[in-house]
Amino acid sequence: MIPSMRSLTAEEYVEAFKSFLDHSTEHQCMDEFNKEQMPNIVAGVSQVVPLPGHKAEHASLLLGDFLAGVDLKMIRILQAVHPGVFIDNEIVEPNPQHVAAYKELVNQAPDLQNVSFIWHQLTSLEYEQQVKEKGTHKKFDFIHMIQMLYRVEDIPNTIKFFHSCLDHHGKLLIIILSDSSGWASLWKKYRDCLPATDSGHYITSSGITDVLQRLGVEHRVYEFPSGWDITECFIEGDAVGGRMMDFLTGTKNFLGTAPPALRRRLREALCQPECSSTRDGRVVFSNNLSMIVVDS
Repeated sequence: MIPSMRSLTAEEYVEAFKSFLDHSTEHQCMDEFNKEQMPNIVAGVSQVVPLPGHKAEHASLLLGDFLAGVDLKMIRILQAVHPGVFIDNEIVEPNPQHVAAYKELVNQAPDLQNVSFIWHQLTSLEYEQQVKEKGTHKKFDFIHMIQMLYRVEDIPNTIKFFHSCLDHHGKLLIIILSDSSGWASLWKKYRDCLPATDSGHYITSSGITDVLQRLGVEHRVYEFPSGWDITECFIEGDAVGGRMMDFLTGTKNFLGTAPPALRRRLREALCQPECSSTRDGRVVFSNNLSMIVVDS
């Protein structure tokens, strides 16, 4: 008897996500954004004027999937643009594995002397509720949500709350899959065939900009190309390809539990121009990203 399809658990998602990162240019894409745009973006955040005997200070808040390395690069850019400024960095992350891995990266980064770290092992909603219950509505100069709004129940209210956490001249950075990515086409056609997942999972950049327009906040969108080599998805019995299909569909052991017709249709869809391109005999899925910068 073939087991029924089910969505990935948090631990299974982490494993599938690592396979994705190993074969995609996701981090290289973010590095390009950091190089080309981040210095100008963080140059505009408010500069705190210190009191006599105190250091100038920036406060930043990270919400997101496990991208601690990307976060530390952004902190270094903030330090380079505002030398001598102390950075008070807070992290909101529910997965204990991700929190532990982030702490280990910090321990291996001796150059981050002027940065403090506070970890909140919470979901963004739990953090919001905690802030409201305690009445401690801290203001931040820079907040970023990297690839995390897919797993938020109420996207408009989440954006509205964290936008309210920005200080004067603060910036909110949202990194989300682009409408030009293969994900947009795949989700449009096959989301109803896959196991139910978090309500915010199937969203791309236009869904976010629609929210921002309704909120009436100024924002700019930067598009950056990114690819993911999914060639192994088409090799029968390949373990890496199996994990890739799990990540693509959000399904545990998709190739072993999905109906044969669905497996065939999905593989055919992955080869279509709106999803992928072929380079030197390899199938490269479009993982294009939108970097949305929101003003306070």
